[in-house]
Order: sequence, then C-alpha cells, then structure tokens
Amino acid sequence: MKLLKLFASYYKPYKGLFALDMIAAAIASLLSVAFPSLTRFLLNDVIPSQNITLMLKIFALMLVIYLVQMFCTWIRIKWGHILGVWIENDMRRDIFSHLQSLSFSYFDKTKTGSLMSRITNDLFNIAEVAHHCPEDFLISILTIAASYVAMFSFSAPLALITLIPLPVMLVYGIIFNKRLKSKNRAVRRTVADIAVDVENSIQGIREVKGYSQEEFQKKKFGFSNAKLKETREKYYATMASYQSGISFMREMYYFITVAGGSLLISLGYVSVADLLSFVLFVSVVLPPIDRLINFTEQFSQGVASFERFVEVMECEAEIKDKEGAKDIEVKEGTIKFENVSFSYQKEGDSRTIDNLNMTIPGSKHVAFVGESGAGKSTIASLIARYYELDGGRITIDGVDIKDVTQKSLHDAVGFVRQDVFLFDASIRENLRYGKSDASDEELLLALKKANLLDFVLSLPKGLDTEVGERGTRLSGGQKQRLSIARCFLKDPPIIVFDEATSSLDTESEALIDEAFKSLRNGRTSITIAHRLSTVIDSDIIFVIDKGRLVEEGDHHSLIKKGGIYSRLYSKGVEA
Repeated sequence: MKLLKLFASYYKPYKGLFALDMIAAAIASLLSVAFPSLTRFLLNDVIPSQNITLMLKIFALMLVIYLVQMFCTWIRIKWGHILGVWIENDMRRDIFSHLQSLSFSYFDKTKTGSLMSRITNDLFNIAEVAHHCPEDFLISILTIAASYVAMFSFSAPLALITLIPLPVMLVYGIIFNKRLKSKNRAVRRTVADIAVDVENSIQGIREVKGYSQEEFQKKKFGFSNAKLKETREKYYATMASYQSGISFMREMYYFITVAGGSLLISLGYVSVADLLSFVLFVSVVLPPIDRLINFTEQFSQGVASFERFVEVMECEAEIKDKEGAKDIEVKEGTIKFENVSFSYQKEGDSRTIDNLNMTIPGSKHVAFVGESGAGKSTIASLIARYYELDGGRITIDGVDIKDVTQKSLHDAVGFVRQDVFLFDASIRENLRYGKSDASDEELLLALKKANLLDFVLSLPKGLDTEVGERGTRLSGGQKQRLSIARCFLKDPPIIVFDEATSSLDTESEALIDEAFKSLRNGRTSITIAHRLSTVIDSDIIFVIDKGRLVEEGDHHSLIKKGGIYSRLYSKGVEA
C-alpha cells in the first residue's frame, strides 16, 4: 500500500495527461465492441430486408468508428509514452538529488554500478509500467466487460459457455505472476553485479594491464556473466511455461465458442449470425488477454525496479543539519578535537580515531604525520564533518561543527587530495567547481598560482580542453596542479593538503610549495605528510599513531625528543 501511494504521487503533476490517456483508452475499448454488434445486426436484420440505404449507413458508421479508434490510438501512443517519460524524468531527478544528500558512509558501502543500474535500467522499467500498466489494465477490463455485456444480451447460454476459460486463465496468471516477480528480481541483482564488474575493469584498466591481470578479470567477469545467463534462463523458462499455457487457453477459447455455438444452433437456441458475431467477439476479447499477459510480465518487472528505487530513496543521510543550524563564520580558524572517537566499522571495538584531544591554532600551518593507516586523512575528513563522530566533539573557533550547516562547513574547508578526481569535462568546468561564477581572468590566475598556466595556454582549446574521464588526458602532475588551482579558486579559510605535491617533479613541487606558502598566509592550513621533508617549516607537527596523538611540536623539538617523529625522519620513511 505504501509503495502504491508513493508511485501514485508521481502521477499527480500530470493527472490531466493521465486522464486524457485513460479516456482515449476507454473510448477505443468500448468502440471495439461495436463491430461484432453491427455485424450481427447486418446479418439478422439489414441483409434479409435488403435495406441498402441502412446498410451503407452502417458501413459509414463502421468507418467513423475506425477513424475515432485510430485517433485514440495516436493519443495513447504519443501522450501515454510522454507521460511515462515525464514520470521517469521526475524519478531520476529525485533519486539523483537524494544521492547528493547522502553521507560519505553510504557510498563507502554501495557499489557505483548498482546505483547506475537503478538510475538507468530500473527507471526505464518503471516508466514503461507508468504508461502501459494502467492503460493496458483499463483497456482489458473495459473491453472484456463490454463484450460480455453485449454477448449476454444476444445469447446468455453461449455467453456462459465462452466464460469457461476465463477463471482458469486468471488463476494461472496469479500463480505465475509471483514466480515471474521472484525471477526478475534475481535478474536485476545480477545485472547490477555485471555493471560493477565492467566499471571496475574499465576504470582500473591501467592496473589490470600493469599487473598482467587480464585473465583474472576475464574469469571474474565470466563468473558474473554465467550467473546472469543462469538467472535469465530460469526467468525465461518460467515465462515460457506461463505464456505457452496462456496461448493454449486462448486457442481453446475459439474451440469452446465454436463447439458450444454449433451445439446450440443444432438445438435451435442460437442462429448462425449469433455464432458468427460471437467468433468476432472472441477476436475482440483475445487482444485484451494478450495485454493482461504483458501486463503481468511488465508489472512484475516494474514492481521489482520500483522496490529498488524506493530502497535508495528510503536511505537517510547519516549526517543531517540539526534544527536551527547556522552558517559557520570562520574568523581565527582554531580547530579543537575534544575526546574524539571514530570508527568506520560501527560494530566491534576497533577504532580508527581513539579519544583524540588536539588543538590546531588559527592561522597556523600544521602537519599530520605518521605511518600509513594511522588515521591522518580520517582526522581531516572529520573536520569537514564528512563522517559523524562516535564520541567527543570538534569545534572551530569554539563552535561545535554539529551546530552549523554542512554546506557552510564544506565551503569553509578546502581539500587538495592525493587521489585527484577530475570530471569528464573541460578544464574550465573542472576549475569552476572551486568557484562556479569565476571569470576567465580568475581561472587563469589560479592556474598561474598552481604552475599550470603555461601548459593550458599551450593547448589549442585552452580552458575548453577536455580532460577525459577522471582526467586521463592529463599527466599525474598536471591533474594534481589542476586540483590545487581549483582550491585556490575556492579560497577557503581552512585548507587541507593531503600530500598534494606527491605526483610532481622536484621543480614543480618547489613552485607549488611556494604558491602554497603564499596561499596559507592568514589561514589555518593542514598538510598531511607522507614525505617528512615537506613539513619541516610547519608551526606544529602532530604525530598520529593508531588514531592517537602521541607527539606534537615543531620539527626541531621533535627531533631532540627522539621519539616516533625522530625515528621516521631519520629513516626517511614515507608512511
């Protein structure tokens, strides 16, 4: 019932168009009964009386009926499908908008290929159901009902005989509808798995070839492909049993009508004209039965797809703005961690960050160092509230980040990550993620600060150059510098450099380091360092080990202390 109400809500904006489609379907259904009735009238009354004028009038009426049916069919096909497209568009808008609102934790657990399948294949199935199912159901019920009203008025005994196959067909359809629904769900899940395998293989093609794992990918895909083949085979086996049984019953419909009519003629209960009109009625009733067959199959697909759509829509963001949340105003930029605990896996005792207490002074340049997996990047992500804390709190200038809007917090914190993501768009569009209304002059200045201006100006299309999927048309260093330029445009009061120069050569690294020093003046800046030589000039270095703060101080004091930092620095560990 809940699913039905939600689905019906998507019809509300287009109820006028939906009514037009249903009215056209109803008119066409009712008019389909007219031809057998007029034929019976011709055979029983008009032809025996040799009334040529009335006969011509009936022929003209038949032609008008066919023209009206043609117009109704045009309305159904054009505007009915447009109705489905509009509903699909609204649902795709809603699910995409909802995905944008979900927290990082949802995407950490959900496969991209699965989401793509829901946004494309599933919504197409739903659109087909939105158009065809109500229309087909109405046409089928009205046509069958109107036909039997006419048939009972002509000959109740023969009408009763022709009713024999209908309940059998109904029970048969209900039983197989459940089986088809179950099988179709399995197919949908397997298609999503295929999409994930293909996406991973294509996006990771460099790693696949670099490690000579082509055969492994083929075997992995082959397993998913074989599973899809198996599930589809089972689905089509069920569908074949269903449709072959229904087809047999349709043929029996003719047989029962002809056999029953012949017996009634021999007994003197009906005329030959009655039997002929009933055979015509059978030809009118059978197409709605075909529609019901398609309705059952399509409905099972649509329900499975809609359930998957609702499954995403019912997922709530782990992180929400609290009531009365205000935009953050960063003045000094002092960040405090007070007894902060966090774990990606909420079950178990393993914590990524454990009872962390730390103060990052405003307008200072600090660094997080430690071995891989110590929790450095996680700590930075928690500042922007990309994940919800398990315990403790984080404040910026004394304001708990839970008391401010996420948008203003995200605007206040800029990231330049080690793993750069560039959109499959132009350099200009990628840069404008930092500032959507940036002028070309601002874009060029940001590129200059990031030591990328000369390269961009040397390109034939300049700022309009397409970077390719995930920036594949750029080198690693160029992608990194483009990401840095994007952060320059954002101009946030708090900046996080997650080993932003790791992909650059020595000369470029020096230029970026100089630009970064200029950018961080008057701001709170955090460098997540794997290469310890990049953090020597930091005001404070925080040494993180297994989610805990174990040391803090400047480079010289930490060296004198002879602790973890000193050991990492002396060994030249790139953690």
